[in-house]
Amino acid sequence: MTIQEDLKLHKVICDGAFGTYYNLLTGINELPEKANLEQPELVKRIHKDYILSGARLIRTNTFATNTQARGCTEAEVKKEIQIAYQLAKEAVLESHLQDEKIYIAGDVGPISRGGQTIKALQAEYEMICDAFIEMGAEVLVFETFPDLVMIEEVIKRVKQKSNVFMMVQFCINQYGYSASGLSAKRLLEQASQIEEIDAVGFNCGIGPGHLYQILKKLDLNQGKYLTALPNASYPKLRQNRMVFMENIDYFAQQMKEIASLGIDLIGGCCGTTPKYIEALSGAIDLKAIVHRARHDLQRQEQNSTKDKNSFFEGKQPGEKMIAVELSPPPDANYEKIMDAANVLKRNGVDIITFPDSPSGRMRADSILMSVKVANEVKINVLPHICCRDRNAIAIRSELLGAHINGVKNVLVITGDPVPVMVRENVKSVFNFDSVGVMKTIQEMNYEQFKEDPMIYGGALNYNRRNIEKEVYRLQKKIAAGAQFFLSQPLFTSEDVEKLRYIKSKVDTKILCGIMPLVSQRNANFIKNEMSDIHVTEDIVNLFSPEMSREEGEAVGVNIARQMIAETKDFVDGYYFSIPFNRVYLLEQIMK
Repeated sequence: MTIQEDLKLHKVICDGAFGTYYNLLTGINELPEKANLEQPELVKRIHKDYILSGARLIRTNTFATNTQARGCTEAEVKKEIQIAYQLAKEAVLESHLQDEKIYIAGDVGPISRGGQTIKALQAEYEMICDAFIEMGAEVLVFETFPDLVMIEEVIKRVKQKSNVFMMVQFCINQYGYSASGLSAKRLLEQASQIEEIDAVGFNCGIGPGHLYQILKKLDLNQGKYLTALPNASYPKLRQNRMVFMENIDYFAQQMKEIASLGIDLIGGCCGTTPKYIEALSGAIDLKAIVHRARHDLQRQEQNSTKDKNSFFEGKQPGEKMIAVELSPPPDANYEKIMDAANVLKRNGVDIITFPDSPSGRMRADSILMSVKVANEVKINVLPHICCRDRNAIAIRSELLGAHINGVKNVLVITGDPVPVMVRENVKSVFNFDSVGVMKTIQEMNYEQFKEDPMIYGGALNYNRRNIEKEVYRLQKKIAAGAQFFLSQPLFTSEDVEKLRYIKSKVDTKILCGIMPLVSQRNANFIKNEMSDIHVTEDIVNLFSPEMSREEGEAVGVNIARQMIAETKDFVDGYYFSIPFNRVYLLEQIMK
């Protein structure tokens, strides 16, 4: 019998916390995963005690089995998974419950970023899943996750290779929000839309009473099996150890209430022991719940805001959008940027963009600079938001502040890394990439900005070595709600054809990047220091060191005019990035 078939007949009791019981038995406050190699009989005892207490699904002792938490290689991670899964199998056999099926779930916990790329993290998650499947695992559980950003693609790829029962459990606080700021409602809905996820629910971070209050307000008819594995209570710190009060009867009563809501898989997390699971299994009705198919959710997704897109407001079909970038000052002197903004407004510019400390070098905050310009100059603004300097909480907080102050258009980028020479003192964050931020805004448009959603776009790098990868990235960003893209500056006809090809592959609005170079030194700097901008040696040679300022600017203006002429038949507008904020060049280009 598969677990799906079993769940049609009755609820499944899960185990409790491995780490809590391990610490209780040993008096050692350390990662229990070490015991897989050092104390295998103890690992089996813990599994057996949970089985004998009523658990019919046990999780392997591998929550922290990953290269970051264990400080080991991927080969060592795989070996530990193999040992842990084998110990769980032996525990099942030694429990001598021949008439009952005991399910073993390969336990996968979050992996600390630790400077790794998202692709590297996803590759490790996939390797961990593959290791479990090679051992014969029929169930996998991703638990204590704040969102699906890191694991959605992994789950889909794993499901293509195996029909493993896939469980995902989110960690929320007593207010119903994850560390990423997503609500329990939104997390449940997002998971319900992913076909490859079989069961979804919540574990850790919250006690049973608060979890019941949150669950009873949700629409649980999402077409998925539901899980609930809360903590025993909330811990207190004693002698540098997290201690949970013993409240077995209260826990069992609260879990009975939770089970009555239609939960299919029910157990415990931090603070629970076999005594908790024994009380739980004796308290709840194991009768199965018949789940209705997920009804159509009436949600205001990002695509529904296209008719309200203030970014292109007032533009007639075929009329080009003109955006100009102004670099916020590196100090408190803002007079020049305000003068430049007023010049741009007089020249009919539609929107001014403000980069977010480009190249990892400190500038005035892009959103605060946007607010000042919008309020005083009365022009549309587009601050850039990069993932480098803020964690998920800070980004959401900043977006709330921007919206409150009337800034409702943003450009989302991953951001340049911090320069090498300051990395000892300045650390990058990169909680997620630009797609992750877009999904966050998509969520906020649903939760906080439902009546007045934010409009956001992304960057387009036509110079990527594999142009199909850039097309794929744009499609992911569009799926995450991006409604427009600003390209890197173009300088050659070859660049134009690459952008034309990309435009033919994606149904979105593209503003072509235009940068009027002003001197040979400026051209050489962009060519050698800005890796994503394609300045050829032929372009550099159009300038000479002997040129006057005016002569150099004239060459840059002519190149810009040529790029506009070659792209005007397919782009939706132009994004001017003018060196040193020399905004008077715009008038010469646009004549």
